[in-house]
Amino acid sequence: MLSDYCLDVIAKLGFVEPTPIQAQGWPMALKGRDLIGIAETGSGKTLAYLLPALVHVGAQPRLAQGEGPIVLVLAPTRELAVQIQEEAAKFGARSNTRSTCVYGGAPKGPQIRDLKRGVEIVIATPGRLIDMLEAQHTNLRRVTYLVLDEADRMLDMGFEPQIRKIISQIRPDRQTLYWSATWPKEVETLARQFLRNAYKVIIGSADLKANQSINQVIEVVTDVQKYNRLANLLKEVMDGSRILIFTETKKGCDQITRQLRMDGWPALSIHGDKNQAERDWVLSEFKSGRSPIMTATDVAARGLDVKDIKCVINFDFPTSLEDYIHRIGRTGRAGAKGTAFTFFTHGNAKFARHLIKILAEAGQVVPPALSDMARSRGRGGGGGGYGNRISGSNVIPLGSKRHW
Repeated sequence: MLSDYCLDVIAKLGFVEPTPIQAQGWPMALKGRDLIGIAETGSGKTLAYLLPALVHVGAQPRLAQGEGPIVLVLAPTRELAVQIQEEAAKFGARSNTRSTCVYGGAPKGPQIRDLKRGVEIVIATPGRLIDMLEAQHTNLRRVTYLVLDEADRMLDMGFEPQIRKIISQIRPDRQTLYWSATWPKEVETLARQFLRNAYKVIIGSADLKANQSINQVIEVVTDVQKYNRLANLLKEVMDGSRILIFTETKKGCDQITRQLRMDGWPALSIHGDKNQAERDWVLSEFKSGRSPIMTATDVAARGLDVKDIKCVINFDFPTSLEDYIHRIGRTGRAGAKGTAFTFFTHGNAKFARHLIKILAEAGQVVPPALSDMARSRGRGGGGGGYGNRISGSNVIPLGSKRHW
């Protein structure tokens, strides 16, 4: 059962009802059992594990001087870790549950002070947490509730050795919750080693699927046509709402941002070469709406939870379909509707067949040019032109009932 203070915060924030992953996940997690949760991005996974974590902390003896956290949440990126910390702080304040965020690219001093002072919940990226453990700024001896968030992404980023090293320092009688948007074999293998007698809840499908709240628009274009099409598209959709543009490279991200600003568009960029202070500032400007257009590499594809992103534009198609799902999942979050525009070139032809499957399963109409490209496998089929734009509906719906 959720605590009264959790319900008070939920009521004050105006949430209407739990999302499916929360409705299924809460009673499972509150039983103290290990849990595998698979659900699409934007489905409310964070609160699905954070609220039971707060209940868990409340049932444990208070921390003594020098003891480490009771709850550990591992996340693949700084952006996701910070997002989780914001939610933990929001709900933990009423119960005097302290939390901190430990991630690279930021000064260690404040993070060390929090750890030394004592916190019940630590949200961390693997590399920086190992630094803190090796320097003996904290320990994991009190951890009895472990969360691996976006486990698929952590494996994609090569964090498996760090994850193993961290888990080796956590007591075996812990409760472990394993969250992922997809369920590839590597994730399943890792879960089998670290979880015992786990519940498994799948919302939607364990296969690669797009959120059906997102209207996917695929445009088959040439590389030369991309920027002009982007400029025209912004004229069509810009109404002051937030627009997120994805590029494949850091150089391309900066180039497009410069060109957009020269053309009078209020754009800022975020990628891995930016220092943490600049990334935080750009995100703040984007979230507040002061700069409603943000260009990004895949560093922002996961963990970026900004309310009311009207649309995502894939200027460059990503290098994997998993990243495509996560990119477009930045819109259509928490039950809202959204639109994702994707520029698809002959250079992306190897993804055409699988992209068609994703579109069809999400109830979207497949552009004829994309079907042609899939049949020809990029050899002379497909065509260019903007007349190929097909959308799954005639209207771009922007608002919806807010969910927990």
